[in-house]
Parts: sequence; structure tokens; C-alpha cells
Amino acid sequence: MGGVADAESLSTAALKTYPIAPGTSVNVRSGPGTHYPIVRTLPAGSSVPIYCQCPGETVSGYYGTTTIWDNIANGQFVSDAYVKTGSDGYVAGRCA
Repeated sequence: MGGVADAESLSTAALKTYPIAPGTSVNVRSGPGTHYPIVRTLPAGSSVPIYCQCPGETVSGYYGTTTIWDNIANGQFVSDAYVKTGSDGYVAGRCA
């Protein structure tokens, strides 16, 4: 039975979401920088999964200044400066 619980724990961990900055709507870009096109906007109060992270353009936001960008879906990135991860560093693997 331990194997089943372990698989469930891994599955749950993979689906963890992180809240975006309070009272803020955040632009989702097609790449890790503000020069990439906006593909959608997250409304205030949203939470996002982080599939992987990569370095990109420096952004100053609610949670400080960072070069880390979070991949929240295929071809969709938000600056980590607007995502509450509880860390100033990487909390997910690097994007390939």
C-alpha cells in the first residue's frame, strides 16, 4: 500500500499551485520577458502551477526583483516577481 500513497503524494506535489500577488492582475507572456506577446491575463486572486522555471528578463514586482520566469502552461510564462513561491530562488526544475 505504501507504493500507492507515494504515487498519490507525487501526483499531489506536481499539482501544487502558487498564488499571484494580491490585488494584481498579471500578464502571461509567450516567453520569459516583457518583449514576448501577452497570451492572456491572470485575474487578481489567481493561483498558478509552476511546471518549470527559467532565467529571463529582469522584472521588479510585488515580491521583489528577479530574472526567474515561471512556466505555468505550454508556451505561457509569468515573472516570478508576481508569484508567491516562498523563495527568492528556484522552486521547480529548469525548463529545457
